[in-house]
Order: sequence, then C-alpha cells, then structure tokens
Amino acid sequence: MEPNLSTVDLDVRSFTHEDLPEIRQTLIDVHADAYADAMDFEFNQRFPWFVDRWGGHPEFSCMIAFNSDEAVGFAYGAPANPGREWWREHLDPTPEKCRTFSFSEMAVRTKWRKKGLAERLTRALMEERDEDLVVLLADTEHARVQALYETWGFRRVGERQPFPDSPVYAVMLAELPLD
Repeated sequence: MEPNLSTVDLDVRSFTHEDLPEIRQTLIDVHADAYADAMDFEFNQRFPWFVDRWGGHPEFSCMIAFNSDEAVGFAYGAPANPGREWWREHLDPTPEKCRTFSFSEMAVRTKWRKKGLAERLTRALMEERDEDLVVLLADTEHARVQALYETWGFRRVGERQPFPDSPVYAVMLAELPLD
C-alpha cells in the first residue's frame, strides 16, 4: 500500500555539520533509492563526494523525514560564501539583498513521491534560514520539477553547467521566507 502523508505521521528532523558522520550513509542510501532509475551509475557513485563537500560546510543544514526509523527523504544546503554569489551573473540589475542560501540537494524515496514531501522538506529547511535569498539548480530537461519550484516561489534566472560532464541546469532563485 502506498503511503499517504495525510495519514502517516512523519518525523522531520534537523541536522547540522556536526551530525554528518551520523547521517552521511542515510543521505547516500535515500539518494540511491530516489535516483536509481533516473541517473547514471557514475553520478550515483560521485554523490558521496557531494555529501562530504556540502556537509563539510560549517553552516550545513539538512532536513530528513522519517517514517518510524526509515529515512524517506531529505533536503540540504549551506550558505553561499559572501561576495561569491555566482548566480548574480544571471541578473542585471542584481538584487540589493545579498545573503544567499545554496539549496544543494533534495531526494525523496520513490514510493514517497507525489505526496507533498518534497515541498514539506524544502519549507522546513528554508524556515530555519535567515538569509535573504535561496538559489538552486534544476536540470533543464525536467520542466515539471522547475514548474514545481516555481509554485514554491522560485524563478528561473539563467542556466549553468557546473562541471564539464554535468547536465545544463536552470538557475532558480527565490526570496526568503518562501511564500
């Protein structure tokens, strides 16, 4: 039977940089399940590097949703380095607000998709932030994902390919708090 968020009591917990040793494998496992069919093997093999990179940031922030003891989804990121908000190159003029949270990753296990969990995790993560803006990258080949982010208050401001072998991503920006 498929889970229903209206009848299941999920426990959404907050984690920080100090918790990374405890949650690292959980993030990797949820990601592997969430993207087992959608991504290539090589990207899934590199995901632990991303977890370590983001989790190594002293202000790393992560939300993980649990159904009993099973982690069913997560969202994480960290503040951008002041003065290095790369997304500004896509806007002219740039917003006066400058403190930016980089929303790095979100994953929801396959059987928990299309139940509002992605939005719940995103909003929980953003509620803890005191930055002015939040930026994320969404694969340009996933228009439905971009449209979903737009319903949460994000707007597309450009495109970026962060690595030579990565997809082209839509750069999406929102003001905090989210609407």
